[in-house]
Amino acid sequence: MQEQAGGLKLEKKQNGQSQREIRVGFVGNPNCGKTTLFNAFTGANLKVANWPGVTVERVEGRTSYKGRSIKVIDLPGIYSLTSYTIEEIVTRRCIEEGEVDVIINVVDASSLERNLYLTLQLLELKKPVILALNMMDIVEERGMEIDLHRLPEMLGGIPVVPVSARKRTGLDVLMHAVVHHYEEGPQGVVVHYDENLEEKIRQIEAILRAKYGDMENMRWHAVKLLEQDPEVMKDHPVDISHIAEKNYEKDIINEKYNYIEEVMEECMMGREEKSASTDRIDSWLTHPVFGVPIFLGIMATVFFLTFTVGDFLKGYFESGLEWFSGAVLAAMQHVQASDWLISLVVDGIVAGVGGILTFLPNIFILFLALAFLEDSGYMARVAYVMNEIMGRVGLSGKAFLPMLLGFGCTVPAVMASRALASERDRRRTILITPFMSCSARLPIYVLFSEMFFKEHAMLAAYSLYVIGLIVAIAIAFILHKREKNKDEDTLLIELPEYKTPNARTVAIYVWDKVKDYLTKAGTTIFVASIVLWFVLNFGVHGYETDVTQSFAAAIGRLLVPVLKPAGLGTWQIAVALISGLSAKEVVVSSFSVLYGISNINSAAGMAELSKVLGIAGFGMANAYALLVFCLLYSPCVAAVGTIRRETRSLKFTLQMVLFQIVLAWCFAVSIFQIGSRIL
Repeated sequence: MQEQAGGLKLEKKQNGQSQREIRVGFVGNPNCGKTTLFNAFTGANLKVANWPGVTVERVEGRTSYKGRSIKVIDLPGIYSLTSYTIEEIVTRRCIEEGEVDVIINVVDASSLERNLYLTLQLLELKKPVILALNMMDIVEERGMEIDLHRLPEMLGGIPVVPVSARKRTGLDVLMHAVVHHYEEGPQGVVVHYDENLEEKIRQIEAILRAKYGDMENMRWHAVKLLEQDPEVMKDHPVDISHIAEKNYEKDIINEKYNYIEEVMEECMMGREEKSASTDRIDSWLTHPVFGVPIFLGIMATVFFLTFTVGDFLKGYFESGLEWFSGAVLAAMQHVQASDWLISLVVDGIVAGVGGILTFLPNIFILFLALAFLEDSGYMARVAYVMNEIMGRVGLSGKAFLPMLLGFGCTVPAVMASRALASERDRRRTILITPFMSCSARLPIYVLFSEMFFKEHAMLAAYSLYVIGLIVAIAIAFILHKREKNKDEDTLLIELPEYKTPNARTVAIYVWDKVKDYLTKAGTTIFVASIVLWFVLNFGVHGYETDVTQSFAAAIGRLLVPVLKPAGLGTWQIAVALISGLSAKEVVVSSFSVLYGISNINSAAGMAELSKVLGIAGFGMANAYALLVFCLLYSPCVAAVGTIRRETRSLKFTLQMVLFQIVLAWCFAVSIFQIGSRIL
């Protein structure tokens, strides 16, 4: 039996007394396995990747232990509780505002020294803290050993539980520690600084006590005021200028690391024997000269697999679609359905949605390869390698992380820009991220590359990814040169140990992307196909059998003079590009519906479309101009809405969309005008 009281979930114990739901916060450095551990407890299919900046918002789930209800909160990965980034602010507020009863501090056991800095800060908050030692297998592989008896002693008696997020071991022990430690209350060591700092802390505590009474975490607030923490100074303004004549943050950090060094000497054996394999690989992958060419080569291999393996599997999908389309047509003719209904279902829905589904193998191969790269630890190296290039255009390597996400989907990529410290960097990154070729553009690339560039199709499609990257960096460079105040932004990013990708993590990532693709096919593209069919088959006089008299033709003709210099001067192409604003995949399904080709991605379908376009004078130059236009023009409405929400500025969003459309037009015109004279 359950009841609600004070907004908290209660459940009845056998003795009749109620137990409050325990609220547990998962806190840790980026890439420590925190989200994987959260998934193991809750079964949530969250995005998990082996590089920082994935979780940018708190995510909640529920579990239970021996009948005790437990609410678990996955908080953004942070290196400290200093309010420099959005992640740090979100995590700290959640803990400070009493939303967490017990903190599970997930640490990467193979990088214990770095992780313990956050641990010491969490202990100062006077909350029950449990240390979850993850990745112990890496510790063993590197020939190291952690004294699991001495470590909790050095940290003031807090529970230390070895766990494996990937293998799901130690979970019961960890939940037992949560329930027991919650009832027992806070424990843990408090770092004592040198006498000078301790005296200043005592004096600030006296000032705080006089103004705010016996506030919670008095010592922690005093330490933060010594560090000139902006959040604490804003929430608890007091004059301490006569006590702290400077910012003591570096002094306090040094004192903490001095204690961490003592802990490491007592508890970690064999840490001087580092694994050389990661260093040997990094000597090439992060090389200042070879790093970028190697990255481009790896991505070229990914797209080679996307086309070769994906196209092989795609053939079976095409055969299935052709059979299904024929079966639907035969069934509707058998029941003597009206011609307009047959056209709606076969030419509109089946052709539109089915044409997109045939690209599923290409999408699957692409994201399977990217999942392996992410979970292996390579993607963090890409940000490191790109740091110097990004620095030249006024951004840090961390800005490259949202750009990498943009190769999957623009929406989470825009949201990942929260990891950047300044509003200027966030907006600039949001501006250039849509130029990364998201998965929705891949069907367009595959269709027109294979139709017009034959054996060079993979090269043509790959060039679009490179062009998008170059355009993004060029725009950032121009904006940087126009700036008067050019502040340096230092990259702080963890380069994790290389590891064998986890099958479950890869499966979650790929399924999430495939599910999103299928969801679009079942919703956005389904609706868009129906709407497109109606505007193609209805005009001012009602139902039209002549498509040239339809509403779509009228709308497209208005845009023909604008698109003609880019080699896109037919009303069908204009309508397809407009429809692509709902979702980029819709461009392909639009061509299918506009030209009445039921299986547009099959060899016969592509031959038919190529013939129809060829009659209109559409050749290789036109095709490449179309591909570049689709690469650069406005992202889908979902991405635009996310940009509006993240920037909180309608003006910025509209200006950005207009800028991208104009830029796409300029590039397409240049490519067509030059290409048509060469080819």
